[in-house]
Amino acid sequence: MMEKQYADYSWEMAAQLLAIDSPSGYTQRAAQWVCDSFRQLGFDARLTRKGGVLVDFGGENKEDGLLLEAHTDTLGAMVCQVKGSGALKLTNLGGMNANNAEAENVRVYIRDGRVYEGTCQLHDPSIHVNGGYNDAKRSWDSVEIILDEDVHSQEDVKALGIEVGDIVCFDPRTRRTASGYLKSRFLDDKLSVGILFGFAKYLKDNGITPARRVYGHVTVYEEVGHGGSASVPEGVTEAISVDMGCVGDGLSCTERQVSICAKDSGGPYSYQVVGKLIEAAKKTGADYAVDVYPHYGSDVEATLRAGYDLRHGLIGAGVFASHGYERSHIDGVYNTLKVLCGYLDV
Repeated sequence: MMEKQYADYSWEMAAQLLAIDSPSGYTQRAAQWVCDSFRQLGFDARLTRKGGVLVDFGGENKEDGLLLEAHTDTLGAMVCQVKGSGALKLTNLGGMNANNAEAENVRVYIRDGRVYEGTCQLHDPSIHVNGGYNDAKRSWDSVEIILDEDVHSQEDVKALGIEVGDIVCFDPRTRRTASGYLKSRFLDDKLSVGILFGFAKYLKDNGITPARRVYGHVTVYEEVGHGGSASVPEGVTEAISVDMGCVGDGLSCTERQVSICAKDSGGPYSYQVVGKLIEAAKKTGADYAVDVYPHYGSDVEATLRAGYDLRHGLIGAGVFASHGYERSHIDGVYNTLKVLCGYLDV
């Protein structure tokens, strides 16, 4: 039986991963950490050409394989212009939103390995100076990076080695409260990668070999739409995205539950897989909700669009304030682990 200690382990691994900056296109360090960590647990893991991680969790029937997909790439930004003032103009990576990026601390990674700190601010950000502060529209044209360096011109910035194309990462501000709430940017989807680690450790600790072969694919381009479009092992008949569950108006899921998605922007998920996920939740006593996500896409939909012939599903711990300062709960992690175990009868 899945024990709650594996939810705590899942969070420990997720918190370590959250400390490694990895916006889409800049995921090498995070992917290597994921690969090494699965190997340390005793599983066969390798990096794909695309930069993701493919791991074999074992299992008997290779002709009826199950692929679990989660992603370690996050939202972020890229320098697209060095302004004459010495500020940096950004272009977003994935759905990073200027409305909730303002006032966040950032790290700027340049190609020789150096890292500079700064802050994302509205242009002319002092409310005591800028009379239009309250009414100013926040967009990537109006917010900018103010470097924590003595720079006042384009030449000053270029002397630091900062160029167009450099990566800008936002501080995740990760914490766990005494009441079990998990708060951080980029729980989408590093929390789910942590859940895959918790599932893997459960299998290893208990010497469990599933009846069907189970693989994991930790993808690195989900936030830009093509993360799950490759690297499906032979014999896989079903793929399930373990990604954040939506929480908000019109939906029933909370952060303490596991969300089972019936439909999102890409259409309905496999009726058979959704049904089996619901049965798995009931069988294991997992607290769950079934919802339709109005603005969402997943790795497994990219897998289907790439032409793979398989059935697909989507589950995940409920996450509040997605693509902002996100919040989940350790109970949501535990309930997600329960559903995975129930689905595989392990």
